[in-house]
Amino acid sequence: MDKIGIIAGSRKFPLLLAQKAREQGLGVVAIAIKGDTSRSIKEFADKVEWIKIGDFKKIASIFKKYDVVNVAMVGQINPLRLFDRRLRANKDVTALLESVKDKRADSIFGAIAQMLSADGLKVLDSTLFLKDFLPKKGVLTSREPDFKQWQDIYFGAELARELAFLDIGQSIAVKDKAVVAAEALEGTDALIRRAGLITRGGAVVVKVSKPKQDMRFDIPVVGLNTVRNLISSRAGCLAIEAGKTLFIDMDASLKLANSKKLIIVAI
Repeated sequence: MDKIGIIAGSRKFPLLLAQKAREQGLGVVAIAIKGDTSRSIKEFADKVEWIKIGDFKKIASIFKKYDVVNVAMVGQINPLRLFDRRLRANKDVTALLESVKDKRADSIFGAIAQMLSADGLKVLDSTLFLKDFLPKKGVLTSREPDFKQWQDIYFGAELARELAFLDIGQSIAVKDKAVVAAEALEGTDALIRRAGLITRGGAVVVKVSKPKQDMRFDIPVVGLNTVRNLISSRAGCLAIEAGKTLFIDMDASLKLANSKKLIIVAI
């Protein structure tokens, strides 16, 4: 493999993968989504092609133009776009949504992955070259959870896995063994803010992968923005699933967490 194609969503995940691919000596061709992908992608990719979210049928032809076979789908596409009237008016999008049994992330991304495979592209594990960003089991911050927090972590983890199994969300907030908030389409950051308003501090947020997580797409991701939201919401602890959660800006995130007495563990 001498080239990799990246279908780049929002935030830093696509930038990080592009950077690490280049460090491996690979050429990087990125397809960027207008309104979602950071313009910084041009700093990390050799070629960047911008498309609208409804133009996904152009993806295969763009990659073939650059002789790219191996591709990765990384970064978030705002899920609220499902309710965008302009997007719903796009015939290709309508056909895709009608072809899936439901509108869960796995269903939609799985259909796109099948479409790409049918066009001769190989969809790769999105954590390729990023294994060092998947924390192993253990306490990541200088402070450890107390007994009550450990109880909330394991209580929340069991419920979060049920939530993830149903592909509703991957995060849950608990306090004193009470479910405070469960993630749905609004995402983890919104969950954290909602939990802060309800608990007025001290929530334990647990984020897990799906039981049969397809590592090609929609893997759980946390980073500096997550930690900032946890701190502003006065959360007490973040627990992530070891080996299956991508932790971007980990060093800076842990330094900030330690300075604000936020606990982070990988379970």
